[in-house]
Amino acid sequence: MKEIFEQGEFSEYRINNLQKSRGVINESFAFFEEKVPVFISHKHDDLDDLKGIIGFLEKNFNVIAYIDSRDLSMPKITSGETAEKIKDRIKKCKRFILLATDGAVESKWCNWELGFADAIKGKKVVLFPMKEKGSNYKGNEYMEIYSYITYFDGREEYDSGKKVKAGYYVMTKSKDKKFYNSTFKLAKRVIGYGKNSKAI
Repeated sequence: MKEIFEQGEFSEYRINNLQKSRGVINESFAFFEEKVPVFISHKHDDLDDLKGIIGFLEKNFNVIAYIDSRDLSMPKITSGETAEKIKDRIKKCKRFILLATDGAVESKWCNWELGFADAIKGKKVVLFPMKEKGSNYKGNEYMEIYSYITYFDGREEYDSGKKVKAGYYVMTKSKDKKFYNSTFKLAKRVIGYGKNSKAI
């Protein structure tokens, strides 16, 4: 099982144009009613990894990504208006993912977005943990609180002894503080779904 991904791991899915379908949310999402709009919170320094994550999610799962750093309607200088627009975008997207790199974990803006999304979306908030190769991850305490995306390689088992199918899952902490992988139904509700979906 892989709980924390490494930067560059999704480079094969990298998209070249972050502008496409990531601008103003009102009109663009109207053309993708069959897809699940996802707000991806990220540190602007992580755009290279973000391109891979967006490509991965959009290719394998039934989602369309929104990122505020490529929204041309955002004020050029960060202000109260910026915060109000971000709130509006988070509300309009059905799901929220934090690309939880070390930089994002330490970012005041990313933490603010995460807190706001958690208050209004609850279980529809998920972390995508990612670290530099060979480094210690700084976001472990976040994984104690929020659901997060992980990968099973097919060798793990449920408590019943049944094999867990290989694929990407959403891990959630239960009330007794033990982790369990979500069911397909929960995973679909948290992220999206599509013909190629195994779990996420």
